[in-house]
Amino acid sequence: MTRLFALAIARVLVACSAPGATTNDRRGSVDARTSEVLVRLYEEAPSARKQIQSAAGYAVFSNVGVDVFLVGAAGGYGVAVNNASGVRTYMRVGEAGVGFGLGVKDFRVVFVFQSAERLKTFVEEGWDLGIDANATAELGGEGASVGGAASFVDGVAIYQLTENGLALRANLKGTKYWPYAELNR
Repeated sequence: MTRLFALAIARVLVACSAPGATTNDRRGSVDARTSEVLVRLYEEAPSARKQIQSAAGYAVFSNVGVDVFLVGAAGGYGVAVNNASGVRTYMRVGEAGVGFGLGVKDFRVVFVFQSAERLKTFVEEGWDLGIDANATAELGGEGASVGGAASFVDGVAIYQLTENGLALRANLKGTKYWPYAELNR
């Protein structure tokens, strides 16, 4: 079990860094993944396109999470985009939790910010603490689920798309989003 946990944590740590040899390669990787995620989101939830276009901004993240019995961790990267200025803030995400869990989940999250102030707060503070209870079962390859969000709650709409994985978890988790300093220079 210790070996399984170490392997799971290693995968999460690798997921925290955008792939690429140089800073420009890593930015390009994040931008390419962001475009892929938005294309898929628009196919699966067509109303999201108009919602994003009329919003103050949005953020797209790629995450990999691992739950092994009583401990869970996730990590990834993404970008927050201010629609008015076009400014892109490259970011990282990390998550830790305690509670029953078993599995690996590869997923994408899209945040849509109704106001510039809400976007600014997310980029500067980006902390979320919550209780998470979900079950995802994707067998035989690629996943095919999208969590839909039709309206803003507290100024933010959230979409979650799963890529693949098998997960069952109920835990208390903390998620931190923060600027990816190396990519914002």
